[in-house]
Amino acid sequence: MVLVSSGVYQESVAVRRPGVTLRGADRSRTVIDGEFKRANGITVTGKASVVENLTVRNHLANGVLFTGVTDERLQGSGAGGAGYDPLDTAEFPPLKGFRASYVTAYNNALYGIYAFDARSGVIEHSYASGQSDSGIYVGQCDPCDTVVRNNTLEHNAIGVEVTNASRDLYFLGNVMRRNRVGMTVNSNNLEALGPQHEAVVVGNTITDNNDDRSPEQAEGGYGIGVGVGGGTRNRFERNRVEGHRVAAFVLSDVQGYPVKANHVTGNAIGRRDTALVLEARRTGGNCFAGNGASPTSPAPLPRAAASCPGQDKPLTAPGRTRPVDVPPGISFKEVTAPAPQPGMPTGTTSQGRPAYRLPGPVDLDGYRLPSSVRD
Repeated sequence: MVLVSSGVYQESVAVRRPGVTLRGADRSRTVIDGEFKRANGITVTGKASVVENLTVRNHLANGVLFTGVTDERLQGSGAGGAGYDPLDTAEFPPLKGFRASYVTAYNNALYGIYAFDARSGVIEHSYASGQSDSGIYVGQCDPCDTVVRNNTLEHNAIGVEVTNASRDLYFLGNVMRRNRVGMTVNSNNLEALGPQHEAVVVGNTITDNNDDRSPEQAEGGYGIGVGVGGGTRNRFERNRVEGHRVAAFVLSDVQGYPVKANHVTGNAIGRRDTALVLEARRTGGNCFAGNGASPTSPAPLPRAAASCPGQDKPLTAPGRTRPVDVPPGISFKEVTAPAPQPGMPTGTTSQGRPAYRLPGPVDLDGYRLPSSVRD
């Protein structure tokens, strides 16, 4: 274990050896500061390594990057690959074993906590705000064997982003609020391992993602709870999704990837929200059931998509998102710094726990429908 004293460290950190625990003595006062000069705060390529109980801020790419990409020239692009060119997964096999716990990431130009070409990991009890792209990003893994749980994401362009990340991938009990978009689940032909498939999103609070004091999202997304672009066979259950100007869920075909066989069931959607927009030529076997009586587009929703499992039928006309005035974003450098976040309960007294044999058992029944923030 490397225990880092409180202080502001104006440097980048590379963790290349396996089984390292990098821990701050104080979550809010042990700070890796990029000064808006350096790309990544902490880059982890050593398997089963851990970053916990510290803050990363003010980087031109990522706060924390977990990746199997060992070529530092590619890491400097901030994307984990060569400027989003598809990565050679044979040349760079995935990092196996990683964990981020009690990390605060803010005001970074791309991602707060980024797992790319990495598997068998956990991201938990962390906070991210002010990222120009997303607070937490999981990309290019199949299977991922990863759990993202009990994190808070706010004032980012996107709270949580998932691209070409598939199978044994769980998002549980997170709070995604006051971003421009709460969550995106995408297939992308600029990265390897498409199409995205079989993520599980349960028990999350996804509310009021209409923030005008956040960085503008590159694709212009705004006012959306969950966007699924070309994703396949994902499950969205027992999430509270409310307070969105455009829609709670938007399912779209993108880049030649049809959106197919996604199950959206048993979620609580705000009465004033458009519950679902299906921007596709076919129902694609997607299904939407048990989510309340909020309106959909198309309306009424075809019977083929209104119960689970869904059926693949042509749509007379695709759904359309409601037009809204999208406010301009602000620079990621200008987003207000967050308040101090709770540190690790054990502080500096516990031994390091390398990230072997993660993520461990996943208990979906332990994540119930969150109560309404409006109650």
